[in-house]
Amino acid sequence: MTGDQAISNDLGDRPLAVEVQGLTKRFGDFTAVDDVSFSVAQGEVFAFLGPNGAGKSTCIKMLCTLASPSSGSAKVAGLDIVTRAKAVRRQIGLVFQEQTLDDQLTAEENLRFHAVLYGVPRDQVDARITRVLELVALSDRRKALVSTFSGGMARRLEIARGMLHTPRVLFLDEPTLGLDPQTRALMWEDVLRLRDEEGVTVFLTTHYMEEAEQADRIAIIDRGSIIALDTPHALKAAVGADTVSLETSDDASALALLVAEGYRAEATETGITVFVEDEEAAVGPIVDTLGGTVRTVRAHRPTLDDVFLHFTGREIRQSHGDAIPMMARAFGARRG
Repeated sequence: MTGDQAISNDLGDRPLAVEVQGLTKRFGDFTAVDDVSFSVAQGEVFAFLGPNGAGKSTCIKMLCTLASPSSGSAKVAGLDIVTRAKAVRRQIGLVFQEQTLDDQLTAEENLRFHAVLYGVPRDQVDARITRVLELVALSDRRKALVSTFSGGMARRLEIARGMLHTPRVLFLDEPTLGLDPQTRALMWEDVLRLRDEEGVTVFLTTHYMEEAEQADRIAIIDRGSIIALDTPHALKAAVGADTVSLETSDDASALALLVAEGYRAEATETGITVFVEDEEAAVGPIVDTLGGTVRTVRAHRPTLDDVFLHFTGREIRQSHGDAIPMMARAFGARRG
């Protein structure tokens, strides 16, 4: 299956939060983002999954008006990212890879400073601060210095800050980078709560396979191009069926018996592979069919690792996403 066959962008009549057509970014002779096109529906959690240097962060920089595209076009919240850049910045929240909080201020003071930058009406500031701290479960740390926060708490506060001015789209660039699995899980509870309770569209980049599983749809990006785009379930289904691998005392006889019982099975170099709809549910009946001849049994369900390997011919590199040096300062300088 080719990358084109694996790209599904049919959102029906759902209103769009992000529209991208042929977006390209070149740095001299190097093409960081190569003619990408996709759409994100309002209220959707959309993930860019790819290794370091794939073009994830460069694409987000363009969508957030931090970099100008070399060619192509894009709209965020219905606004052109080039001709309406200032208006776009009013409609988005952005959490950088690198922490940009002032750790000598309290959580509340960081949020109040952000409220001033974004022109949040003064009579709404207190209520919004209370609300966003509730969304990320930090209400009890409102008066605490950020210097006393753990890394996970600081990331959650940054998400709260990104939501303070009620953006229509929240961009999260590797939001859980460097956090332990338990803290990543808590972060995802916060993100899904934002979607469910605030109706915000969430666009994130990640290289964590298990993190991308939480998204409504995933775009796998590699070497600047989108090579697959669909729901996590559909992407895994494109790779193949669940399998149960067996080694028996007589593989030839076992294979014949399984085929006679209606299983789709084939011989391999190490035994037998049986293709099933649900590997967990199928193991018991298969073993019962073969009785005491079974020596080993292994069940496997396609994962996003398999998907990435299928479409790229290699495993995703376990490194962080491409960094955006000085992103925070660039963003601050261009606000207004």
